[in-house]
Formats: sequence, structure tokens, C-alpha cells
Amino acid sequence: MSDSFAGLSPERLQALLHQMLLIRAFEEAAEQLYLQGLMHGTMHLSIGQEGSAVGACAALRPTDYILSTHRGHGHCIAKGARADQMMAEFFGKETGYCRGRGGSMHIADVSTGNLGANGIVAGGVPMAAGVGLSIQMQRQDRVVLVFFGDGATNEGAFHESLNLAAIWNLPVIYFCENNQYAMSMAITRASKVEKLSDRAAAYGMPGVTVDGNDLLAVYRATQEAVERARCGDGPTLIEAQTYRWKGHSKSDKQRYRTKEEVKEWQERDPIARLARQMMAAGMLSEAAFAQLQTQVDAEIAAAIEFAKSSPEPDPATILEGVYA
Repeated sequence: MSDSFAGLSPERLQALLHQMLLIRAFEEAAEQLYLQGLMHGTMHLSIGQEGSAVGACAALRPTDYILSTHRGHGHCIAKGARADQMMAEFFGKETGYCRGRGGSMHIADVSTGNLGANGIVAGGVPMAAGVGLSIQMQRQDRVVLVFFGDGATNEGAFHESLNLAAIWNLPVIYFCENNQYAMSMAITRASKVEKLSDRAAAYGMPGVTVDGNDLLAVYRATQEAVERARCGDGPTLIEAQTYRWKGHSKSDKQRYRTKEEVKEWQERDPIARLARQMMAAGMLSEAAFAQLQTQVDAEIAAAIEFAKSSPEPDPATILEGVYA
């Protein structure tokens, strides 16, 4: 296997491509269902960022942990979540991952190592230090990877957490999905450094910036950070430069960026990029790619049907899960 594919087999690459297609299709379906009035509240779509979510989680073991963000649907699926239970959660149904109580922003699935999403910017970052300390104290062969956006890197919790994790050599991978905007604030206006990973030097840990739309580059960088953390050499800060095609949330009019900018980033689609690479290497045919898309469409249709036919939560159970 050529090193250009990071040692991943054709079968594994096809599985990762399937995951990216599933994330894209899940979010596109969720958006349409929201517009039809079948889902309530709001949601934060990660369409365009699938390469960073899948590439990062591909470097983890099933027993490793992740902590997610308000834009975390891709992280859930990349860590092994089922589309039907996620869709049921979006619908607020009893069969959802959090029994319909969490919705779009707060899905957790401890069975796959997903310790949950967080609606607070940088909220999961200090939690990751706590999880890392727990792993270290129990001498477990695990690591924790925490996702956060570029906006989180200007929060005090980010700096305190990285400093603590570095001092104690905690097995944490800090994974920044720099999608260029914290809500409507461009990163170029919010940070003086060109690469957010340069901030790692202040804490004495490695920092690396990768093309977040290149799944293979993300996988390599994360794999190296995971091995370092697992060996007891402490945390790493990874910055994956990517882009969200949609607005911050469903209420975002996107007046802070141009259509030309969005189109330019859409041409760097991580899904199309991996498919092209695999086709060029003879690992994937046009027919096989079309079959993958058909399979994903069927999975999403089944997930929607499951969610629609699932029962509503019983109001009598409203206090269950509130107290430990």
C-alpha cells in the first residue's frame, strides 16, 4: 500500500468514504426536515467539514473517547453512532440517543466513546483535561480527543486546559476545526497568528496545522498525536483548516461572507477529493461510488422512517436522568 494513502487499505478507505457520505446525507436530510417543520429548535450543520471529523476519528480505537461541539453530528457518526437513533433524537423521540432530551446539540453515546456534545463555546475543552486525568489515574490504555472550533481558541478555558494537560502529560488530543468563522467573526480578525497551532508552543506541546479537507492528512496528523498520547508523552494541538458551507445556524443570513468565497471552498469538497484519489489509484470505480451513494440514501430513508414511527417520551419520565 502506497504511503500516499497513509497505510489504509482500499476496504478501510471505502468505509471512511461511506462515513463522509452518510454525514453529508444525514445533515442534508435534517435541514430539509427542519424546513418542513418536522424538527424544532435549531441546528448547526457541518456540511463541508466531513474530512476532519472522519479523518480524526479514524485514528482512534473504539475504546478511545471524544468530546464534541454544537456542530457535532459528523463527530457522532464518525465515532460509530447509528443514523436512526440520531434521527430519532433530532425528532425528540424516546428511541433517540438521549431519549429525545438532547436534540441536535447534545447527543452522547458512551457505548462508542462519545462523551457528548456541548453548546458552550470551548465547553468541552476543560472537560477533556478531566477525562485525560481520569485515564491517567486509572492507567487505562485510552486517549481522549476533543473537537472545538476556531472561536474556542480565544476562550480562557482553552488556555487553562492546554497548560494543565501539558504540565501533567495528559493523553489528550486537542482538535481545532478551524472553519474560518466563529459565528460571523472571521478568524483573520480574531487572531494575530496565521496558524492557530502555533499557540501550542506556549504550553510546550507539539502543534500541527493540516488541510482539514484532506482526510488522509487529517488521519496522519491525528494518528501521530494519538500514538504520542498513548505512550505517555502528553497532548498535541491539531488545527484542521476547513469550512462550513452553511450558515452558523438556521437563523444565519450569512451577510459576513461572499457567495464567491463559499463556492471556492465548495470546490475543495473533502468527499469528492477522496473519491478522486481512490479512483485515480484504481481503488474505486464510478459504479462503486454510485452504489455507495445509493446505500447511504437507503440508510437515511430508513432512519427517517424509524424516527417518525418511534414513540414520544412519556411526560412522567421527565425527571429521569436529571440526578445521578
